[in-house]
Amino acid sequence: MDMLLIKNIGMLATAKGSSPLCGAAQHNGVELIRGCSVLLNGDTIQSVYTDGAAPDCGNVIDAGGALVTAGLVDAHTHLIFGGWRQHEVPLKLRGASYLEILQAGGGILNTLTATRRATEDELYARAEKVLDEMLDHGITTVEAKSGYGLDAENEMKQLRVIRRLKEEGGFSVVPTFMAAHAVPPEFKGDPDGYIEHVCTRILPLVADEELCEFVDVFCETGVFDTEQSRKMLTYGAAYGFKTKIHADEIDAIGGSVLAGEIGAVSAEHLIAIDDKGIASMAKGGTIACLLPGTSLYLGKEFAPARRMIEAGVPVAICTDFNPGSCPSDDLQLCMNLGYLKYRMTPEEVLAAVTLNAACAINRGDSIGTVEPGKQADLVIWDAEDLDYLVYRMGTNKAKTVIRKGIIVK
Repeated sequence: MDMLLIKNIGMLATAKGSSPLCGAAQHNGVELIRGCSVLLNGDTIQSVYTDGAAPDCGNVIDAGGALVTAGLVDAHTHLIFGGWRQHEVPLKLRGASYLEILQAGGGILNTLTATRRATEDELYARAEKVLDEMLDHGITTVEAKSGYGLDAENEMKQLRVIRRLKEEGGFSVVPTFMAAHAVPPEFKGDPDGYIEHVCTRILPLVADEELCEFVDVFCETGVFDTEQSRKMLTYGAAYGFKTKIHADEIDAIGGSVLAGEIGAVSAEHLIAIDDKGIASMAKGGTIACLLPGTSLYLGKEFAPARRMIEAGVPVAICTDFNPGSCPSDDLQLCMNLGYLKYRMTPEEVLAAVTLNAACAINRGDSIGTVEPGKQADLVIWDAEDLDYLVYRMGTNKAKTVIRKGIIVK
């Protein structure tokens, strides 16, 4: 395999290990190493040289004294969908809530119609464009959920697009099955019936084709309650899938408590989480996937990240890219918001978008840090240090992006 040496690194900022960082370790577990070099062997990191010495290598990148980190990981997106929802913005500006728009047939149900109409090729082309944008911003691995089809044919269509993006496009995309995203028109007023349908009719088909790694559910007022969510995730786990849960975005109805009780890999949103939910997640080892771009876009409160960190909950930061509540795929902006609105330190923010996010999609043993044996996903930034990276806002600071040992930007 070809060797590639990245030399003259001004600062290498990286978490360590393969497990999520929580509590004080989310800050202290990030090392800032000055004046080092990194040797890549094909798609793997071979060595990190911290003493100024480095081997002769024909292929060299001079980092020019810049900051280098692991490739960013976006552990929560709704990447596969048809249509956009810009026409809903005036409703929001006039004060309509998320649930009011949903109950009027908008929101997720609006995207459902567009997604059902779209062909697999159309969905693929749209997602490929977004993934190229994300890669350009230093995001080398992305989680992608279904959830805009809400029937067997269209949920599987979304998941097959994700598989194609991996196999044909070469993107690092992790699939999550989320048919329990809303109640479709066919089951209006019957969420119990729809959950039963998803568990017994759609999920077995997804399992037969091995189309996902995770199962997710929207546990929220007006969508699915905790018992419906428990049923969905129990069925998913019985098929061998790992579990996630959208919880406490609007009301603390027990989703975060459920997450900790069943040992869900992650709970997402958590704007309205209470102390009981935080304690349950800390006990269960559940990672908090926080979505500051959604809070910004909807004008909502920001999740209590500091309380979670202090309670020992590992925190990841993700985009929540979707057409309704966060039409942005810019994880760098979310890093800025994590710094300014969550009051997280630069080190905590970096852990949140690298190692902790990797662990939230079961990839902590292979990505998320710059260490020997890990996959060669790295970013050379137009920044001199980590503080500068989270301080600058609204500008793409990714200068060189390396994915699986290949320079892609």
